[in-house]
Amino acid sequence: MATAVVEPRIRGFICTTAHPAGCASNVNAQIQVARAARSDRTNGTAPLRVLVIGASTGYGLAARIAAGAMYGAGTVGVFFERESSGTRCGTPGFYNTAAYHRYAMESGLVSANVNGDAYSHEIKRKTVELVASRLGQVDLVVYSLASPKRTDPDTGETYQSVLSPIGETYVGKTIDLNREVINEVTVEPASDEGIRGTVGVMGGDDLRQWSEALLDAGLLADGARIVPFSYIGPALTWPIYRSGTIGRAKEHLEGTTKAIDGQLRSSIGGRAMVSVNKAVITQASAAIPVVPLYISLLYRIMREHGLHEDPIHQMVRLFNDHIGPGRTPALDGEDRIRLDDLELGDAVQREIDSVWPTITTENFRALTDYDAYKRGFRQLFGFEVDSVAYDEPVELEAEI
Repeated sequence: MATAVVEPRIRGFICTTAHPAGCASNVNAQIQVARAARSDRTNGTAPLRVLVIGASTGYGLAARIAAGAMYGAGTVGVFFERESSGTRCGTPGFYNTAAYHRYAMESGLVSANVNGDAYSHEIKRKTVELVASRLGQVDLVVYSLASPKRTDPDTGETYQSVLSPIGETYVGKTIDLNREVINEVTVEPASDEGIRGTVGVMGGDDLRQWSEALLDAGLLADGARIVPFSYIGPALTWPIYRSGTIGRAKEHLEGTTKAIDGQLRSSIGGRAMVSVNKAVITQASAAIPVVPLYISLLYRIMREHGLHEDPIHQMVRLFNDHIGPGRTPALDGEDRIRLDDLELGDAVQREIDSVWPTITTENFRALTDYDAYKRGFRQLFGFEVDSVAYDEPVELEAEI
């Protein structure tokens, strides 16, 4: 057993440490939200069996928590996290997973984990074997991977994603997270190779490989659903996001999902559909120009309107309204679930459009919820969590 006092080592959108107790407290808070959302509709249903690919942070973690705490689901989680080693702490996702696994064990729920490169055939094979032995089949697959690069296991080619506009140079307002000032950012358009690389990482090819592996192994139950996560956002962020390289990859993901949907309908009476989720604080989104400032403003406005949702609230709504047992999902014209409906509401976006041009270094803290954004970012790593004694040594090892 190894204990140490763990302090945050943060610069900009990078943090190299994680606090085990803080991460566990975050997970426990999400569990309480999900348990409070139980209702007559979540009791008495057939046991739910769920595979979450990208299960250790953000929306993937919240989906696993919602499934387990609301429905008593047995879950298999796939992720790529660093365990603790001696006095070196593990990653946040490692401690998040340990906290959920502990809850599941105490609650008599099936909880099994696969730690490794989810893009590889090896991890897919391990997952297939684990699903077969622990769950038999799955009723739901949640796909929530985020990574800057991917090696295609079929070709051996490694793809690298880029955060760039397409066609034209982007010039816009952003916040420098190191100096905490508002400045102008200029991002040159992506090359064809950059576009191809981003689609190779964040598009639908890996999702297709996962669905094929599960279908070939007979692990998708009759009527099973596959739900990958995506984001669209408002017109304000489109040049750097939806109309840029990331958006091109998301379009590929959505197109692939439609093809998988047709296959599932004909083979097992199942469905595949994208869930378009709300903008939230993640380490990945913090690296995208414009987005941290946009989220800081969005959070302030949505909280004032009583509309704010963290990932666990979004996932509770996803299960309650769309993909829980017996639910019929409400889809848009592109067959997508739209959990971003509150974010993109007219009143919220009108206020964002009104305030955005006026934001400066001198007033951004007053006009946005930046300090809450900053705290939320630190909380991703288990820091600045209420009731955690950060000046005391904490156990670094954990079981997953």
